Amino acid sequence: MTRPSAAETRRRPVEVPADGATAVGERPAPRFRTYRAELPDVCPTDPTRMTFTADAEGRCQVFTWDATTGVAEQVTDRPGGTLHCAIDHDARVWWFDEDADGRGHWRFRPFEGGEDRPGLEGVPDGAPRGLALTSRGTVAVATAADDGTTVRIGRRGGRARTVTRIEGHAVLAGISPDGRHLAVSGPAGSDRAVTVLSPDGAVLAVLRGGGHGGELWALGFRPAGGADPGPADQHRVRGEDGTELLLVRQHRDRYVLAVWRPGSGLRTWEWCAFDTEITASWYPDGGSVLVRQERHGRSLLHRADPRRRSVTAVPTPPGTLLAAAVRPGGDLHCLWTSASRPPRMLSTAGTRLPPLGTVDGSVPGDHREVWTPGPDGPVHSLLALPDDALPAPAVFLVHGGPADHDRDAYDGVVHSLVASGFAVVRVNYRGSTGYGARWRRAYPAGVGLTQVQDLAAVRADLVRRGLVRADATALWGSSWGGYLALLAAGVDPGLWRAVVAVKPVADCAAAHRTATPALRALDERLFGGTPETMPAEYARSSPVSYVSRVRAPLLVVAAERDDKCPPGQVRDYLRALARAGVRHEAMWLDTGHDGYDGRDHVAVLRRGIGFLDHELRRAGHPGSRAPAPGAGHT
Repeated sequence: MTRPSAAETRRRPVEVPADGATAVGERPAPRFRTYRAELPDVCPTDPTRMTFTADAEGRCQVFTWDATTGVAEQVTDRPGGTLHCAIDHDARVWWFDEDADGRGHWRFRPFEGGEDRPGLEGVPDGAPRGLALTSRGTVAVATAADDGTTVRIGRRGGRARTVTRIEGHAVLAGISPDGRHLAVSGPAGSDRAVTVLSPDGAVLAVLRGGGHGGELWALGFRPAGGADPGPADQHRVRGEDGTELLLVRQHRDRYVLAVWRPGSGLRTWEWCAFDTEITASWYPDGGSVLVRQERHGRSLLHRADPRRRSVTAVPTPPGTLLAAAVRPGGDLHCLWTSASRPPRMLSTAGTRLPPLGTVDGSVPGDHREVWTPGPDGPVHSLLALPDDALPAPAVFLVHGGPADHDRDAYDGVVHSLVASGFAVVRVNYRGSTGYGARWRRAYPAGVGLTQVQDLAAVRADLVRRGLVRADATALWGSSWGGYLALLAAGVDPGLWRAVVAVKPVADCAAAHRTATPALRALDERLFGGTPETMPAEYARSSPVSYVSRVRAPLLVVAAERDDKCPPGQVRDYLRALARAGVRHEAMWLDTGHDGYDGRDHVAVLRRGIGFLDHELRRAGHPGSRAPAPGAGHT
């Protein structure tokens, strides 16, 4: 394997010429840009040794990074790319070696190089559901196959033994430093939010979500070797054997830290509560917790001290923290970005971190935010306006999830659209995270239909303000965002002039039948049951139910190996479009729902921007019907 230099291995944007596809008049042809930035994982015993993922000739691969020498070396060279990696206490580098269908197993090799080996022997290939490592060489892995999740344990490189098998979607959340406790989140859709197990599979505790306590998430066990909290507080702060599991609990519409300890059970830190979603991780000394809060499209950091029962703000620049972690010695690593600034890595101790490939020069556009009045409170949108005269043709870039949100963060798709002369609107509709538990639960018009109402309301607000053109607004979404784009095209056909839907759900009932267990559980929670028990609700929220109303031309991108938004229901929707005479194009990728090959992303970006340019700025009559059924189907 050829090992490129540090400069060559940085996470650079994938760039391809646009060939003038989106150029208008004297506008120079833009270059499409997309890349994925990740914070490196750090060896607990030697913080100068790290592993991270980066672009390698258009594919995501695993690299090592030596902070002392500033040298990056490539570890993996898989044709389909590699996304998941870690580094253990002995500086062994780990990665998940998967096939085109997302099934595989964990492997490792020494940091300095050498032969790689399976993390555990005898583990059948499956989808990754968690890796947990101890300083003593114990390895626990969770893999999913046949609608179930299996947790196995063993010595690094040794024979695996099965701990448990769980029906449905579950995730290995961590292993205690002594290897005596494992935490498993799920299965999805059950009231068993977290189960604590011994290595022989004995159930030590079942922590239940739902009810008045709300949801519950496991975040990881307290590190070993932390500072003693003092004799008076030792039992209160830690379990009798030193084991302590950190969790987030949704409690009375707030998000609160909690801990579980053997012998004393689950205890909520009422003094450490937040009004919007949080995640958290232990400081390496185990004495404090770093809390990252997502609030109104931006990130805040806090330090929670259980000994003093205090929460203090950790200063960070305004914008979004894609990741944050405290490393040995107290060095805080952050991956920071804003809508006008590409991601960059920050270290409070000045540690040399891997360079991020970034765009050259400034990010185009005037970036601002807008709040639109709504029935359950104002709807927050992030707006990027081009340099051209306003109002501008606009693309509503709809986020997926639904339990997610758009951030004050750099986005390569936004960059490319704005550079092509479009305004970009990112709406944090009802159901989005970052605005509190009540906002996430607000579905008064029904699944999908509530979100479509918010998209329409923001569109009307921006048209009224003179920022976007009423006759040139389009939708672009992926996954759940693609679903909303298709649904809006049928529910509000007079509002949208073009639609790009990438890997979408087109028929909620059909997708439920063949999707992953986790997504089936999500559907049943949102709809209140299965398609068999709630058929009217599934039909009312399905884009396929509104095909006859669609007027806008559509570009539908789907994946042959997609297990989240299955290809069969997309094909049925395309056939329905053809029968209804709706002008549309189809683009098929030979990938799963999540792909690590940047060339696929660029291909979709090129096709999408060219499609929108034609429909919003060049077509004489945007949104016109095809002269004959199926005429535009490719």
